[in-house]
Amino acid sequence: MTLADVLLAAFGLLALGAGLAVVTTNRIVRAGLWLAVAFAGIAGAALVLAAEFLAWVLVLVYVGAIVVLLLFATMLTRAPTDASDDLDRSRGPGAVVAAGVGLGLAAVVISAFGWTRVDRTGGGSAGAIGEAVFANWVLPFEVLSLLLLSALVGAVVVSTRAK
Repeated sequence: MTLADVLLAAFGLLALGAGLAVVTTNRIVRAGLWLAVAFAGIAGAALVLAAEFLAWVLVLVYVGAIVVLLLFATMLTRAPTDASDDLDRSRGPGAVVAAGVGLGLAAVVISAFGWTRVDRTGGGSAGAIGEAVFANWVLPFEVLSLLLLSALVGAVVVSTRAK
């Protein structure tokens, strides 16, 4: 077992544990912070697998933007952030569905790839991805940025409106 295997397992366990904490916590702010830890664990696993571009996209886009937007919108709208016991949570069926989906996804990935090595020298370099984004996908990229900006402005307007 190499150091890369140990690090990959550690980052995987970190992401798995943080993901479980996201869905089991009763406080929305803590769930957002655990989500950031889960994304950081996935980014660490990507770094171990020599996918630096993917790791930095995960850190910048997901941790740096989406989680911050989630926490910012929660705090701007003055939503209750305390633990809520009045929610009717039936965890048994959810656990069964989650286990079934996880096992099904694992079966699909193993049947598709098995334990074979995949050549990573193909067209997945950062230069090829950047060229595809800025040559073919400029309009959807800009529309998405305007959508996120309008959602943020809408949250500010809703939170500052006099009651």
